[in-house]
Amino acid sequence: MKSDTVALNETAVAEDSLGPWPLMRNNISRADLDAVIEFLGKDDPILTQSENVRAFEKEWSEWLGVDYSVFVNSGASANLLTMSALKYIYGPGEVIVPSLTWVSDIASVIQSGLKPVFVDIDPFTLGMDTEQVLDKLNSRTRAVFLTHTLGYNALNDKLLDELKAGGVPLIEDVCESHGATYNNKKLGAFGWISNFSFYYAHHLSTIEGGMVCTSDPEVYYIVRMLRSHGMVRESGSLETKTRYRVENPDLNPDFIFAYPAYNMRNTEINAVIGRNQLKRLNENNRKRTRNLHIFLEHLDAERFQTCFNTAGSSNYAFTLILNAPDLKLRNRIEKELRENKVEFRRGTAGGGNQLRQPYLRRIFGDIYKNYPAVDHVHFFGWYIGNYPDLEEERIIHLCRLLNGV
Repeated sequence: MKSDTVALNETAVAEDSLGPWPLMRNNISRADLDAVIEFLGKDDPILTQSENVRAFEKEWSEWLGVDYSVFVNSGASANLLTMSALKYIYGPGEVIVPSLTWVSDIASVIQSGLKPVFVDIDPFTLGMDTEQVLDKLNSRTRAVFLTHTLGYNALNDKLLDELKAGGVPLIEDVCESHGATYNNKKLGAFGWISNFSFYYAHHLSTIEGGMVCTSDPEVYYIVRMLRSHGMVRESGSLETKTRYRVENPDLNPDFIFAYPAYNMRNTEINAVIGRNQLKRLNENNRKRTRNLHIFLEHLDAERFQTCFNTAGSSNYAFTLILNAPDLKLRNRIEKELRENKVEFRRGTAGGGNQLRQPYLRRIFGDIYKNYPAVDHVHFFGWYIGNYPDLEEERIIHLCRLLNGV
């Protein structure tokens, strides 16, 4: 049996070793950088959007299980292009959105001249409450824009069946949930359109980048044009290019602009990194999900929520939410995390209840009070970094720290 002194010394060492604990580390590997160096070493490499971008789009589509993908410069750009395409195809109207998401999901709806309609969250998935979504469907609804938060699946059969029966398009934000599944099918392959982010802290990173995914050729052609100034030659459709040329004989066929659009292209360098990262994405996802289960299994279930719906999850970050409101406990937890150099984000995804943010309060006033489930997460929820090389022992030490606050 170990002496009390030895045991105490080991505990002190373990506690001292907890930090620093960033939200992400080592997400751009030596192998990724070597792939970029090899690419740059070629004779006269093309750096702007070219063969590697097209190859990455094809490989990502095959991995996800959709027909088309369009690589862009950020997940926020993917959101904006998606909402723009929705507006051009279906016209003005409403989009049902979550109250817990990243700002660009909702901002893209507003920027595209559509009206966001908010719903509260399901505490077990942090996604939208299905019953509230269905209650708010009406003749003005153009789409349901659903966020899969922190790697959890937010879909269920009732939601999918009702949307299909009503002819309402589903748009999936999968920016935090690469590789998560529902019924053994990857999230992002269910919706009419899906969006991904490849920011540094995400499951797959291209430093900056995003993807718009679909199996609808019309969406694909429109998004390709929207990505590149609205130029028809970028559509990828011979039929589309021919039609515009015939309709506009007075224009140079190489410079016909179908939409007042954007420049949201990405580069060959980012695509090289993405292609290299895709090779290890599945294995990294497995490790991150294993880490989540270790974390939830060692948390005090009387104090913290541990009963998330983890089926098919692909964890983005550890989810820490108090079971009951307790400001003093919240402040002690944050003090302890800071002292141990554990980085965290209160409110989990995107800063908590989006309806409390100034950009929405200016438009909608103080309606945040009508969304109690997300408000609880806003004040008493956090996420903590999770990454593939995180050691089991450190996760258990973190849980002991949290349980003892």
